[in-house]
Amino acid sequence: MKFIVIGITDNPHPWFPPEVLEMIKQGKVFSGGKRHHEIVAPFLPANAEWIDITAPLDAVFEQYLSTPLHSREGQGGGSLIVFASGDPLFFGFANTIKRKMPEAEIVLYPTFNSLQMLAHRLVMPYHDMRIVSLTGRPWPEFDKALIERAEKIGVLTDKEHTPAAIAQRMVDYGYTYYHMYVGEHLGNPTLEKVSSLTLEEAALRNFEYPNCLIIAANNQQPTANSYYGIPDAAFTLLDGREKMITKMPIRLLTLQALDLPKRNVLWDMGFCTGSVSIEARLQFPHLHIEAFEIRPECEAIIHENARRFGAPGINVHIGDFLKTDITALPRPDAVFIGGHGGELKEIMKKVLTVLTDNGIIVMNSVKAPKVTTDSHQLWDEACLEFGLTQEHPMRIVIDEHHPIEILKCKR
Repeated sequence: MKFIVIGITDNPHPWFPPEVLEMIKQGKVFSGGKRHHEIVAPFLPANAEWIDITAPLDAVFEQYLSTPLHSREGQGGGSLIVFASGDPLFFGFANTIKRKMPEAEIVLYPTFNSLQMLAHRLVMPYHDMRIVSLTGRPWPEFDKALIERAEKIGVLTDKEHTPAAIAQRMVDYGYTYYHMYVGEHLGNPTLEKVSSLTLEEAALRNFEYPNCLIIAANNQQPTANSYYGIPDAAFTLLDGREKMITKMPIRLLTLQALDLPKRNVLWDMGFCTGSVSIEARLQFPHLHIEAFEIRPECEAIIHENARRFGAPGINVHIGDFLKTDITALPRPDAVFIGGHGGELKEIMKKVLTVLTDNGIIVMNSVKAPKVTTDSHQLWDEACLEFGLTQEHPMRIVIDEHHPIEILKCKR
């Protein structure tokens, strides 16, 4: 099957080169979004068949396959002609065709994508711009760009991830050293608008859709994360109790034991202040993090600490883990057990129902003489019962504190 994919802008009176106009004239079956149809309708032949690109896309491709295009003749008649926004290979529909129909023949006639047009309007070089699409996508890639201190970020938006919502997220997590440029209806000679705003201004504005934005750092941007090992005193603590936090040196050794550069999904069990999740998020921003805690008062604490240190994207679950539905969560390949309330075996048993084949579990055991439940003993019993392979424990003593053993096991 052959596709001719033609890129257009938001201009209601598009210009096409003669060869493309001839293809459209000879075409029989066309496709695109409803907005694309409105723009190109005057160019379509009288007997044209139009297939709307709407969700679910599987149904759209079923319509494509049911069209007997193989019997068509003529320059455009034997091809399905698709109109798409900008460059169809730039987060565009040509990529979807390649994924859904890898054997299909594709001929492209691109135009400038929206971020290119915005950069042109601003006379802003964009060869060094980090590109993030939030069109129908969640926040992680955008959060990652912020944590990694990208100096210039181009963002494709949707009706949920608006410029105002993006600006507010950046303000909430302390990324206030960026300036935002928003382009609305780019390519439309009457509706096009380009705005230059502070994040605080953008958070209070409504913007017409479609739009896109570029955020650029000013001279106040840090060159790297402020911390490698956040000081314990910098965290908001549970009831101000210094012992209710994984100490910074232990925290860093724990992250090392979790082997996070090679991991994708971290579960933090019993997060309390959120110190392990936050440290992991800042040092390894590629991670997807799910954090669990039974104490409801800890929810406000982890959110406050995450905002304080600029660590968006930690998913928080409050309640008894043993009663929590985990079936829809991404499977972890790294699990840290920071608290278990004497139910270590039960927690590990449930974790093992979703842990990936190459997954690891790490726990810190305090060797305190007055502790009635020996966590190390429970750990050994659980590893034996569930057939887990242990690595040699790492024993650490910090100042006057009791010795801590970093325990690690895998399937």
